[in-house]
Amino acid sequence: MKNLLEIAGVVTKKKVKKIEIFDEYSLRNKGSKFNEFYEDLTSGEYKNDRDASSKLYGCTPKDARYRQLKSRFRKRLLNTLFFLDVNKPSASNYDRAHFTCHKEWTLVKILLDNDAHSSAMGLARSILTTAQKFRISEIIVNCSRILREDAALNGNNKDFELYDNLLKNYSVILSAEMRSEELYQRVVMDYYQPVHKDNDLEERIDTYSTTLLSLSEINDSPLVFYNMFLVWSMRFEMKREYTALLEVCERAGNYIKDHPKFYQEERLIEFYTKEMSAYLHLGNYTKGQINAEKCLKQFPEGSRPWFTFMEYYLLLALHTNHHIQALAIYNQTVANKKFVKQDANTRERWKLFEAVIYFLLQRSGLSKRIIAPKRQATFQPEKFVEKDHNYGSDQKILTVFMLIMQVFFLVVKKQYNRSDELINQLQNMANRNLHKDEYYRPIQFIRLLLQIRKASYQLEELRNTEKYLENLVKHPFSYRGIASQFEPLPLEKLWQEFLDHLD
Repeated sequence: MKNLLEIAGVVTKKKVKKIEIFDEYSLRNKGSKFNEFYEDLTSGEYKNDRDASSKLYGCTPKDARYRQLKSRFRKRLLNTLFFLDVNKPSASNYDRAHFTCHKEWTLVKILLDNDAHSSAMGLARSILTTAQKFRISEIIVNCSRILREDAALNGNNKDFELYDNLLKNYSVILSAEMRSEELYQRVVMDYYQPVHKDNDLEERIDTYSTTLLSLSEINDSPLVFYNMFLVWSMRFEMKREYTALLEVCERAGNYIKDHPKFYQEERLIEFYTKEMSAYLHLGNYTKGQINAEKCLKQFPEGSRPWFTFMEYYLLLALHTNHHIQALAIYNQTVANKKFVKQDANTRERWKLFEAVIYFLLQRSGLSKRIIAPKRQATFQPEKFVEKDHNYGSDQKILTVFMLIMQVFFLVVKKQYNRSDELINQLQNMANRNLHKDEYYRPIQFIRLLLQIRKASYQLEELRNTEKYLENLVKHPFSYRGIASQFEPLPLEKLWQEFLDHLD
């Protein structure tokens, strides 16, 4: 009762008249601008402030009405974060504990700032128990600090030594975790950059891997282990040692299985995705499919990692000539109700997949089975070739492949004048906009298209393609999430598919 009186006193002094959040009750008011903004935002209706201000008020983003709404809307969203439902079946025990501990630690700080000392200490003890169970080092250190101080003020030697030991032990572990985070982040900082920017990353990643292994041997921390497994997996992925990559992923999976208290869905799906990358580069569809079925049974559809996993699954099917399976994977993904909420680049890549699958299946008649994402029309080659595909400097590769697919459809329809124009556009990109190392393989493919244009799209007249094909073989497909390395089909196979359509 003492603690309740103390907390009630804080609330009474500083309570607000109304807590503004987005909950099920408040969202029923369909006439509210807040709710209209929320519904449109979460359904992918807006691409920018201009879209939102125009739809809501018919004004520009600088209009005072829109700016005020946006500011209040942001505050309401932030308030809602304190009331997220973490007790859904899909949430793991670790995820629930992690969220709850951090939220309640914020409450401890609020209570301390308002002189509700007794209540703050009681809540800190409760949080500490949960944090120890799940080894959340940051929370253990924070709680131990204030509880040690409280023990000192009350002359409680036993509690002082207890919290002092916890603080010293977990400060070492927290330091190891921060070091593991640093090493992982140093790898990530360069790992997803184009090849010509890698510099000495391969040498450094060897050192980082060894250091992380040492940290994992002396610190029993799930975070250290996860970072160690991730860096080792990226190391082997970079070196194209895909069998070793599979071994690392298997060890990571076993660690997660053997430590169910620390289970995190996103961590596990991340390693499943790395496994899919290995099978993609090894060209092993059978084992990749087994991995996919295992993963898809375990995880609910629609999460961000799920869409990334499905992209690798689709790439595996396309790269290994399993076109019917690719069609099924594509349909399953775009039919998901959360597809429209993915970022623009993700949705555009799936538009490219749609064009590629249609091209591969059109002669068999199976292309008619491609379903369209919500709010989009069924794929029509005639409309596709008329669209202007320019995705900006960060997505040059998407522009390249969209233009390539337009050329394919135009050539099949014998619309050679228009295909000539698009090949010219590709040639200009290769000469002016595509870095020769970063886009080496696409540039070789563009050179091949120049040869087929020179031959007036007649196979019997086609010459001088051998050196470009040999260059592709010498620099094999290697994709680790870098945009410039993306290929819906290996370019060698894409070229052969194109030639087959010209027979």
